[in-house]
Amino acid sequence: MKKYASEQRQNLEERLQEFKETCRERGLKITPQRVAIYRELISSGEHPSAIAVYQRVSHYFPSISLATVSNTLLTFGKIGLANVVEFSGDPKRFDPNLQLHHHFRCTECGKIVDFCSDSYDALEVPPDIKKRFLVFQKKVHLEGLCDTCAAKRAR
Repeated sequence: MKKYASEQRQNLEERLQEFKETCRERGLKITPQRVAIYRELISSGEHPSAIAVYQRVSHYFPSISLATVSNTLLTFGKIGLANVVEFSGDPKRFDPNLQLHHHFRCTECGKIVDFCSDSYDALEVPPDIKKRFLVFQKKVHLEGLCDTCAAKRAR
């Protein structure tokens, strides 16, 4: 257990160092509030909404606004520090996992799960789309019931 906690702490410190380097490269001032928002994002272990991050960060910075947290998270998305995850009807969620992966969202509880799939990674952009658009990335979003919600429905 101690080894795992130590590895987590080291990973957190590495991610914070990368955060600071990216901010410097992009000309974004490194403020205590931005560091706290990023720390909460990467330590959440999930895909938090701006509201969830705001609720955590406001304990340290009571005067911080939801708009500041939301705009900061969107800025993190623009400069490559986070991915913005959007499903229809849901508030934007933010993903600190920058590795190639896809998302499954439970339509019942809203839980979002990362998954990897070589076949999804290999999906080709249709030729008619290639002709008309410049595609920057491909993402696959699946929706359905998670195992917990499916089991509840089966009862």
